[in-house]
Amino acid sequence: MGGMHALLKAVFYIPLYNGLIFLIYILPGHSVGVAVILFTVLIKLLLSPLSHKAAKFQLEMKAHEGELNRIKEQFKNDKQAQGKATLDFYREKKINPFAGILPLFIQIPIIIALYYVFYGGGLPVVDTTLLYSFVPVSLPDMHLFGINILEKSMPLAILAGIAQFLQAKFAMPPAPTKTETPSIGNDLARSMHLQMKYFLPVFMAFVAYAVSGAVALYFITSSLFTIAQEVIVRRSLAKTHKHSL
Repeated sequence: MGGMHALLKAVFYIPLYNGLIFLIYILPGHSVGVAVILFTVLIKLLLSPLSHKAAKFQLEMKAHEGELNRIKEQFKNDKQAQGKATLDFYREKKINPFAGILPLFIQIPIIIALYYVFYGGGLPVVDTTLLYSFVPVSLPDMHLFGINILEKSMPLAILAGIAQFLQAKFAMPPAPTKTETPSIGNDLARSMHLQMKYFLPVFMAFVAYAVSGAVALYFITSSLFTIAQEVIVRRSLAKTHKHSL
């Protein structure tokens, strides 16, 4: 366990911490708030190829939802045949079912590291023992629009919850439609969809308030970036579909 912790710290936490401190140094006024926003955008840009695949997968699933539901209904009494028919459908449409899952797993250690960077990074006092020799240090300004982002912030926490709700509403596929025959899997999927859409924003707002304004700022920026990325992916797919006709 200690070895895994040391590995995660060396591979994710320390590089991300150095990146944030460097951004704070080069920004006019050394604003931690602006640095968090830029830092989040940079991280999301680095992860955008994976996130693009996940967003594309979700949009493809939306487009083929009716066909997939027909497969489920057709083979509702034979799960093995249903699974085979679904995989055959994915192959026919050239859909990678793991494209929507893999990016989430890859981002988990990065998100955890970012959480500790903002929560336990030692700001406003910089932990110089974690810095690379070439990373300069400045006196950081912890305020953004008069809000001390090192402290708890109710306005930022509420904005984080709203941003997450908009992301879920805009980017998530629609809830599975009710089938004529009750299905545990279908009911579970509908329940998970409702939780992601309504419970997760409240939970994110609670976490953002419980930790700090910096974490809330990260959540807000991340959600808005995801929405913007969704718009770009939709337009890209719409153009592709138009040219293929």
